[in-house]
Amino acid sequence: MWKSYHKDHPTRPRVSLWDDIRTSGFGSDKLYVVQTVPDAIARCILMTTDPGDLVLDPTCGSGTTAYVAEQWGRRWITIDTSRVAVALARSRLMGARYPYYLLADSADGQRKEGDITRLPPKTAPTQGSVRQGFVYDRVPHITLKSIANNAEIDVIWDRLQPAVDAARNALNAALQNHATPFKVETGGRAGQKIDFTASGEVRLPSGEPAPANGLMEWEIPREAPTGWPAAATAALKTFWTARITRQREIDASISAKAEFEFLYDKPFADSGKTRVAGPFTVESLSPHRTLAVDWDDELIDTYEAAEGKRRAAERSDSFTDFAHMILENLKAAGVQQAHKEDRITFTALTGWPGAYISAEGTFMEGDTQRRAGVFIGPEFGTVSRPDLVAAAREAGDAGFDVLICCAFNYDAHSSEFDKLGRIRVLKARMNPDLHMARDLKSTGAGNLFVIFGEPDIRIAEAGANSDGKPMVTVQVFGVDVFKPQTGEVQSEGTEGIALWMLDTDYNEESFFVRHAYFLGANDPYKALKTTLRAEIDEEAWESLYSDTSRPFAKPKSGRIAVKVINHLGDEVMKVFAVE
Repeated sequence: MWKSYHKDHPTRPRVSLWDDIRTSGFGSDKLYVVQTVPDAIARCILMTTDPGDLVLDPTCGSGTTAYVAEQWGRRWITIDTSRVAVALARSRLMGARYPYYLLADSADGQRKEGDITRLPPKTAPTQGSVRQGFVYDRVPHITLKSIANNAEIDVIWDRLQPAVDAARNALNAALQNHATPFKVETGGRAGQKIDFTASGEVRLPSGEPAPANGLMEWEIPREAPTGWPAAATAALKTFWTARITRQREIDASISAKAEFEFLYDKPFADSGKTRVAGPFTVESLSPHRTLAVDWDDELIDTYEAAEGKRRAAERSDSFTDFAHMILENLKAAGVQQAHKEDRITFTALTGWPGAYISAEGTFMEGDTQRRAGVFIGPEFGTVSRPDLVAAAREAGDAGFDVLICCAFNYDAHSSEFDKLGRIRVLKARMNPDLHMARDLKSTGAGNLFVIFGEPDIRIAEAGANSDGKPMVTVQVFGVDVFKPQTGEVQSEGTEGIALWMLDTDYNEESFFVRHAYFLGANDPYKALKTTLRAEIDEEAWESLYSDTSRPFAKPKSGRIAVKVINHLGDEVMKVFAVE
């Protein structure tokens, strides 16, 4: 038989029954009605992916998959048809804090790996790549063979045993030189008692003299018995300190040299660092060709407008009802811009039998009445630049002064189009609440149609880098806003910008956040410290709280993209050419 200790079996293999992660009343609060337990998602991700891999979750919900993937260093894309779910996920990720795991491809990670394996740390250059994984804890499989073949044990013994022998000799000397008789019971020599007499002679109970070298290492007690002299007590303490140090070194060597298995759910964390979610964006629809369905589950082509087939695809009763609902709310709410005084309030709004224009509206620009053609985008889809060009031509032919476009989403290239001849094009983003058409009351309250103007930026030369490549910087001055009172376009300041992001090499397909900067009035630095509940590096924060980007090489594509987000969450993106 044998004794089995808990430390002998610190791990166990996972099986298909996970009865330790069931939902209970003591678990974390749910943010969403069908929220999954994070531990279940974490195990699935850890078993099937490596750090840096891409995880796709087509049913976002509260964003548990994205939350877990971000924690464990996986890239992620998550999708949901509900804007409520997307908003919850975005809020959850932006407010989350994660431990900072030591990267294997880092100087700190190399030193930690050297400590675990008892080998000199690697000196290879590091790039901080998460794809190389983390530094993980591990479980050794100790066998007699691994101990017998471990030559480092002899080295440790030769190095630390002299200290143990010196302490044992000092202990025996202190006991033999003491004049007062006392006894000590040891576990050595089959439990025999050893008498230390006043004469200094050491005899066993059988009457035979004890060995001349006194107590052997295995006969020394753990605690000093009553009556031991102070010198012997001090020597005993020194002995056990030296012996425990030797044994720990040997045990660590045995564990390091034995075969082992990585514990991929136990990476080592740097307690001095706190990590927040990396840069991410919420994209409405891909700029690629997409097919969507209407309320009747009938396929609709969101790009038919580019081919002049818009009306053929939208003559259904469902689109007519949708357009009627949009016009009712547009007449009541008007079109809001950056400031309340910049609202476009319609004095009249009536239907218009056009191919692209659905209504004619009139509003006052100062003392002058203006006519506006209203273009309504699809209920399930994205408005493209060809849509706007065709609608602007129709508005010019009909003699309108301005074209007001109302859509839930615009593609990237539509942001470059703001005027066709004399016809100014105003792109209003419709509030997602308008999807609740059957429950929404057209009271005029709230910002249902918002025009968030174009970024006002300046691209400047910034010399050359060490490789001789020309560098540029981008400075943002604000957002250009159309003033309906005067008909002019004015540049607002940076106070209304919460965040602006920069894609320094835009590929015309997707916006990739390469630079991100914070702006705005008040004191966002103080708010950030409160949110993170931690001290923020002021120098690092100053590099992010800026209206001017860091220098970057001129893009190979010849284009950059700037995305600006205000404090209400409205965003606009524009593409700029870089010569």
